[in-house]
Amino acid sequence: MSTNLQQITQEVFELERSLNERWSAGDNRGYLDNYHQDISYFDPALECLLVGRDAVVDHIQKLYKNPHIVRSEYLNPHVITSEAGDLAVLSYNLRTYIADANGAEQLLRAWNATEVYRKIAGAWRIVHSNWGLTKSMTVATAS
Repeated sequence: MSTNLQQITQEVFELERSLNERWSAGDNRGYLDNYHQDISYFDPALECLLVGRDAVVDHIQKLYKNPHIVRSEYLNPHVITSEAGDLAVLSYNLRTYIADANGAEQLLRAWNATEVYRKIAGAWRIVHSNWGLTKSMTVATAS
């Protein structure tokens, strides 16, 4: 991997991690402020695609409650970048943990996440977001 692609991969992954850590600590504005005006967004709580920053922010604001996540695991991160270096697709598995009644960690959710970042005016912005639960089917099947 070229140095430039390595740098893009690191920038995008670290930005995603910082946005997610803010979310986990009770501050959802990191993601919401980063979304591009024309973002497209898939959420497992919805049956349809959301398009546009206002629609996505409105949806998240209605659902969001501080999750009090104590730890996150970022597994299998993979970034594909455009040849021009202005588009990056980040895919990873995210596991989030909360404290149970005894203070021990308990898995809250396991996600498959894909974020498409585009460099706009020198800043990486999310232009597409897709979140899916890793165990959403009871039987593995392709149809």
